[in-house]
Amino acid sequence: MDQATQLRNIIKNQAPAARPTARVITVTSGKGGVGKSSLSVNLAIQLRKMGQRVVIMDADFGLANVEVMLGIRPKYNLADLIFRGKELNEIITSGPEGIGFISGGSGIQELTKLTKDQIMYLTRSLCELDEYVDVIIIDTGAGIADSVLEFVAASSEVLLVVTPEPTSITDAYALLKTLDKKADFLADNTVIKMVSNRVGTLQEGRELFDKLSVVVNKFLNIKLDFLGAIPQDASLSKAVIQQKPVMIGYPNSQAARSIYELAVMLNDNTVVEQRDKKGITVLFSNLIRAKFANKNRGD
Repeated sequence: MDQATQLRNIIKNQAPAARPTARVITVTSGKGGVGKSSLSVNLAIQLRKMGQRVVIMDADFGLANVEVMLGIRPKYNLADLIFRGKELNEIITSGPEGIGFISGGSGIQELTKLTKDQIMYLTRSLCELDEYVDVIIIDTGAGIADSVLEFVAASSEVLLVVTPEPTSITDAYALLKTLDKKADFLADNTVIKMVSNRVGTLQEGRELFDKLSVVVNKFLNIKLDFLGAIPQDASLSKAVIQQKPVMIGYPNSQAARSIYELAVMLNDNTVVEQRDKKGITVLFSNLIRAKFANKNRGD
């Protein structure tokens, strides 16, 4: 029995169907510098203000954008939980407005090195996290690297951030095209919503979505929905420099109001029933199985 099968059996035995599960929202983009991490942080803060218990998981291995934007430096990360025996509460760092933050560190990259005992410990910890929070926002890396695509393919709810720059549009399509070809990606099990960032108006944001979705609908087996738009706003740049999220530093700015509306849409426009929530435990189960499959194929 391989480790991926072991993980599936462990989860089945330890995670009964009736247990509470968190809503997992994965935020990604086709290229860097389009405001993906900013959206993750500010959306988390707004959902927390709306009464949700929220944790951000930073899955961008090369950069620490979320840490910089929150102005915090975590003492431990996911690798400390998996390999060094730290408890879940020890790797969750407190952020502004009461949100939690988990740094992925090298833990996600090393999932294929897990022993059976480590798989069991990780699963128990993730089950605990599913029960502890309402929403988990995963901030992935950008682009079509395996580390990004594996996370997106394992997710049931994805936000794709796109700006009007031609390279952002083409790179977003490249991400979706590569995702569509992945054997472990099931389009029917994944909801992908596009967020148009740094646009002049909501109408411009809708036109940007139409431009991408017409090509996606024609050539890919992926359904792309439109969540909303965030305007070009100098307050966002100021907030990054000040290491203070725009929802806190500039709550009355256009950008903050737009992010508030996105949060309302996520809460109201998509009613997530308990049976539809896959939770972070199942996401990691999918992620590990995909990593082992890729390893066995020699990818």
